[in-house]
Amino acid sequence: MILELADIRIQPGQNAAFEEAIQRGLATVISQAKGFNGFKVNRGIESPERYILQIFWSTLEDHNVGFRESPAFAQWRAIVGPFFAGPPTVEHFELVARSQ
Repeated sequence: MILELADIRIQPGQNAAFEEAIQRGLATVISQAKGFNGFKVNRGIESPERYILQIFWSTLEDHNVGFRESPAFAQWRAIVGPFFAGPPTVEHFELVARSQ
């Protein structure tokens, strides 16, 4: 399983609208993608305009090819992109260890 970690900064004062949009985009677009296995969204406490989005994919290709090269990526960006203060930083991780 692959973890996609997106560090998102939004424009000040847009928290409620962004939180609605990201949840809608996850439910209607990303959750339909091949290899999607779940997500988590966290808002910063010290920096409330900062969000960490975690998406779990079966393979790296499911995200980088299957999703990002599909029309669904444009749909996703149309929903959440207007709130971004700048482009998100996105990285991928492999699981090394976990607690039970």
